[in-house]
Amino acid sequence: MKNRTVLLTLILTLALLISSASASGAYEIPEDVLPSSTLTLNVYSQLANYSGEQVGWFAQVMLDKFNVKLNIVNEADGTFATRMASGDLGDIILFGNDGDEYLQAVNAGMLFPWEDEDLLQAYGGYISANMSKALEKNKALSGGTLYGFGHNVGTSVTDHEAFFYYPDLRWDLYKQIGYPQIATLEDYVGVLKQMQQIAPESDTGGRTYGVSLFPDWDGDMVMFVKATGALYGYDEFGIGLYDVNTQTYEDALAPDGMYLRALRFYNTLYREGLLNPDSMTQTFNDVSEDYQTGAAFFNLFQWMGSGLYNTPEHIDQGKMMYAVTADDALNLCYGLNVNGGNRIWAIGSKTYYPELCMAIINWLATPEGVMTYNYGPLGVTWEYGDDGAPTFTELGLKTSSDNTTPMPAPYSGTFDDGSFKMNNTTWSLDASNPDAPGTTFNKTFWPSTLASAPSDIMRDWQEKTGAQVADDYLEGNGHISIAIGTSFSFAPRSDEMNTIWTQVVTAVKDGSWKAIYAASDAEFDKIVSDMTAQAKAYGYDQCVAFTQEQAVLRKAAEDAAKAE
Repeated sequence: MKNRTVLLTLILTLALLISSASASGAYEIPEDVLPSSTLTLNVYSQLANYSGEQVGWFAQVMLDKFNVKLNIVNEADGTFATRMASGDLGDIILFGNDGDEYLQAVNAGMLFPWEDEDLLQAYGGYISANMSKALEKNKALSGGTLYGFGHNVGTSVTDHEAFFYYPDLRWDLYKQIGYPQIATLEDYVGVLKQMQQIAPESDTGGRTYGVSLFPDWDGDMVMFVKATGALYGYDEFGIGLYDVNTQTYEDALAPDGMYLRALRFYNTLYREGLLNPDSMTQTFNDVSEDYQTGAAFFNLFQWMGSGLYNTPEHIDQGKMMYAVTADDALNLCYGLNVNGGNRIWAIGSKTYYPELCMAIINWLATPEGVMTYNYGPLGVTWEYGDDGAPTFTELGLKTSSDNTTPMPAPYSGTFDDGSFKMNNTTWSLDASNPDAPGTTFNKTFWPSTLASAPSDIMRDWQEKTGAQVADDYLEGNGHISIAIGTSFSFAPRSDEMNTIWTQVVTAVKDGSWKAIYAASDAEFDKIVSDMTAQAKAYGYDQCVAFTQEQAVLRKAAEDAAKAE
């Protein structure tokens, strides 16, 4: 995907010449599913950062369209086991992956079959007509019965998503210290130290740091540590990382491997006073506030770095976070996958309202649904312009850059208050939008976005990098690794392996956090040695062998996809 900006403009122009009609057509919600009085559906989401009733603008959208309220149940400790034991997972179910827990739910009869009583055909028509490959993948994964589909479905096998991982850095501070070269990951330490010296206080008067972390999303490893591998083309894979360039697996505790390299990087930041010392006990919300207020200067995720910091107020002050990559980086991005990803949309078998649940999921898969859960209500924060392309309203320009913007009546609270609390996706953000031919759902590449005049600080970034947006900068300079989209999914683990796995990952995560807070190189090495010995005593080598077998299958699926 070379020169994405130019290509998108050319495609849009051609598409508008060919047709100005919507490719998807109008979508009508079947009236027979709408309740006569407002009811509440329980949404069990292993991806949610929120627990409780959905509020704000998205709650109003659900009330207006479906006459429902949504009660979000997130994945607190023991939630899955507790709900499985109760025999009821909820009405709408969102799994964090399509591995062990999803298959447990399938085998226990906890999910509603989508083909029973023509549920999909009658109430999931858009999904049925447009996501056939993703449905086929789920059916094969689930032993021949269809229970849902995976997230981030793509509309093309030849393109890739926008970059999900890249280092956002405080560009205004980077400019002030003279744009020093960053050759490797480790060079960020010195850069962040200089930044802290010239900007020791955040917007709220607190101390600043290079990074601020949280443990909420730790899975089989410490999330921020394993995710740092994405800067070098490594994708999380079991207890370790998968190099998408060499198509090889590297276990987490491999000496001189990427995971331990990243772990040492965070320990170095800690010892230099550049890592928020509360990182091990902070929550997602705590860290979000750190990045919103400029209390931390570096982040791996665009939506947490520049996505939170680059408010109109900061931009007006000449402040900005944006992509600054190391010379040796090969940032990971994901190929569009027509088979969908591993975060499953499903319906609970005990729901009294399977038709309503299906209609809601189906609407979320329509272009209007995707645009709404990403950007807000149609006609309020976004619309289609005279050229047929999506564009923000005046309010939408504010909400898209500052999620604390208040929403007007009948919507309540700020844009963030009403954000989509289920926290999953149907289509990839970079999938084609059939209601606006030639565009995708990604606001970054809308013609209206690309045509807008850059701020002074953004113009400085553009002049220094020679690119218009971060994706052009990364790809145009070869800082890219593509994880090919396939139908591969991890095989289920046996009960014995599950027991071993749980003990091993606990040892790895606990040891990793201890290593981050080591006071010296010698202490760091000792903690890593002890962590490795403990993990091996629990059965680490068995876990590695299992994951290595899965890596062989992943490579085979990738090779097959490349050969198509």
